[in-house]
Amino acid sequence: MTTQRESGAETLVERTPDEQIAAALGSGARPDLPGPVSSSFSFAWRALLKIKHVPEQLFDVTMFPIMFTLMFTFVFGGAIAGSPQDYLQYALPGILTQTVVFITMYTALTINTDIEKGVFDRFRSLPVWRPSLLVGALLGDTLRYAMASFMVLVVGVVIGYRAPGGVLGVLLAVLLLLAFCFALSWLWLIVGFKVRTPNAVMGVSMMVLFPLTFISSVFAPPETMPGWLRAFVDVNPVTLLNEAARGLMNDNPDAGDILIVLVMSVAITAVFAPLALRLYNRRT
Repeated sequence: MTTQRESGAETLVERTPDEQIAAALGSGARPDLPGPVSSSFSFAWRALLKIKHVPEQLFDVTMFPIMFTLMFTFVFGGAIAGSPQDYLQYALPGILTQTVVFITMYTALTINTDIEKGVFDRFRSLPVWRPSLLVGALLGDTLRYAMASFMVLVVGVVIGYRAPGGVLGVLLAVLLLLAFCFALSWLWLIVGFKVRTPNAVMGVSMMVLFPLTFISSVFAPPETMPGWLRAFVDVNPVTLLNEAARGLMNDNPDAGDILIVLVMSVAITAVFAPLALRLYNRRT
């Protein structure tokens, strides 16, 4: 209840705590809560703003692709294919695949860093669609994957790569990579939730990604490998992804390879997205 107290010519109004809160909030109608789409894009925009304020985060999507492309082409090209130019035509789709798959580990690193700094708990308390933080983070990461793909392709074209599949084949290959890596990022979210420190995240990521990317068809044809090693290479998901992308870029797309990659992407999302959301909701 509001009470009045007179003192000379002045009248002081004393409000109850509830009235003080109402006055501070204002008398206007409460704004509508953001929907799932708008809140997800807000968190995706946050990921891009982090790059603006910390430009060093672009190092992994700019310098790493350039170094990988130049190093593998000119260091190994002569030994493997006889000349760097011949090897570049074979290896660039693989370098593109390896680069983008490698960058997916930063999804785990980013979410783990937010948890360590306490930002994660603040976001979980906001009145928004609960999964929007994770979906927005993955959308922001997908843009990073696209930037890394662009860098690899630009460097490749500068040093002599020409895609037989043309612009359309390259675009379809990049879209296929982005779809697969978006799905794979749900797995890295789980790693980010379960591992205690960012340094541990990097260690686990390297231990998983190095065998998957290097023991594959990325840098050398499986036919040149021992039988026992080829048995693993042929079923390696990175090999399947690489062969599908390479086929699109080389103008000989294999519908079976593309279908396998799309099915893998859907299956990975269907299995790991609910697990990541469960860990997110139960995180204390």
